Amino acid sequence: MKFKYQAKTKEGENQIGVVEAASKEAATSILAEHNLFILSLEEAEKSRWYEKLSDYFSNRLHKKDFVIFTRQLAILLEARVPLNISLKTLHKQTTSPMLKEAVLQISENIDAGLSFSQALERQPEIFSGFFTSMVRSAELTGNLENVMGFLADYLEREYSLEQKAQSALIYPAILIILFFVVSFILATFVVPQVGPIFSEAGVELPLFTLIIVAVSAFLNQWWPVILFALFGIALMIVDYFRTPEGKAVKDEFKISLPILNKIYLPLTITRISNSASMLLKGGVPVVQSMEIIGETADNVVYREIMHQIAEDVRQGQTISASASKYPQYFPSLVTQMIAVGEEAGQLESTFSRISAFYGREADAAIGNIVELIQPVLIIGIGIVIGILFASVLLPLYQLVGTIH
Repeated sequence: MKFKYQAKTKEGENQIGVVEAASKEAATSILAEHNLFILSLEEAEKSRWYEKLSDYFSNRLHKKDFVIFTRQLAILLEARVPLNISLKTLHKQTTSPMLKEAVLQISENIDAGLSFSQALERQPEIFSGFFTSMVRSAELTGNLENVMGFLADYLEREYSLEQKAQSALIYPAILIILFFVVSFILATFVVPQVGPIFSEAGVELPLFTLIIVAVSAFLNQWWPVILFALFGIALMIVDYFRTPEGKAVKDEFKISLPILNKIYLPLTITRISNSASMLLKGGVPVVQSMEIIGETADNVVYREIMHQIAEDVRQGQTISASASKYPQYFPSLVTQMIAVGEEAGQLESTFSRISAFYGREADAAIGNIVELIQPVLIIGIGIVIGILFASVLLPLYQLVGTIH
């Protein structure tokens, strides 16, 4: 975002200009850093829609940038570089505007006397409760450089899992989109041009050709209205999924849909187990660990379950006993392994093993589904396109036969 400002220098001179920052507070920090006394500060007007769109994308924090930042901070701390010097170094190197301003404000807050975790709490849109809690526990034990290394490893694994899941869906999505585009063009603009030719020649059309010609004529006449209606329905669905009820329905679909749950369930268990292992390794109490996992879960259903598990543990139950109440969301293998870990007093390493096991399960599921879905899609698309062409070619052969 761009902000117009009017300020005075140390020497009392007026200065007018434009500063680019992620927010008004960030712009104020930048001007103060340059020893300017602000008289007025307001957002610059945008007359071009693409400038607003550009600002939206440029000010978003990409997960890859955050992963790189965490790894670089871990490396600097492991090299015994003081925290604030590390942050100032990363502020100069970071390319993401949003992260750059956040790092600057964190550095200034630490200079003002706040702890690292307290400074992170002031940036909740970037640093999750999980991240902040790990840092707070590290400050108590004086083990910040090791915990930051654990966090970097954790975020890299999370990012890798997300990339694998997304990559598995890209190719099928492209095939499906191309299929619908080609089918729509054929049915809307090609088939209606051929239908009148057969009618004038008196060729008797097969039943499926009559159906396709009728549907094509309807699409040819009403396709703008249909596209507008589909666009409106899509907007309504997206808007519904943003509501609390819609989020719960969408998240439940991810768990219960037959094919999607083969990927989503092991991925979710991997993330929960990985988070639990990290938090317990960092010295965070069990109840607080379950609450933090619930707060940072990206699934509404699992968020409520983890909060309930935290409450059950607070009341004296074990994690395994509480998790076993939700067999659809935690397979029996998970609860049994947790029970063994609780009895042996090795809960942290048990969660680590669960994470590793279900991480391999997720990788295998992604590979199997990708291998299966590609030929299924190709066969399905071939059948539908074949029917469309057959609906035109069969009457065409009949027409040629009548001519001869």
